[in-house]
Amino acid sequence: MKLSQQVKPISYLKANAAEVLNQLQESREPLVITQNGEAKAVIQDIHSYEALQEDIALLKLLALGKQQLADQHTFTADSVMADIDQLLMDEAPDNNRGDNNNDNEPQNSKGE
Repeated sequence: MKLSQQVKPISYLKANAAEVLNQLQESREPLVITQNGEAKAVIQDIHSYEALQEDIALLKLLALGKQQLADQHTFTADSVMADIDQLLMDEAPDNNRGDNNNDNEPQNSKGE
């Protein structure tokens, strides 16, 4: 449906709020609210709003990536994988401590 067909005065919203909310949920189309003949607000159902916010976030990420490419602030896949490997090695537990305490072996009720 065209946005121009989804225009209602604020008095309509006040008098029919529950109906307007139901229509928004069913149609997923935004509604323009006018006051004194001028568009003052746009309302939409929560699911459409959340989807719009996700779309905006993705567009921001794409714009950031495009800017980083333009600034030549990029990394090769090999360098990223090497950094990940190094981080994983740094976080790995040191299994060669030389002690005989193996925490993975089951103990009996006496702690032996």
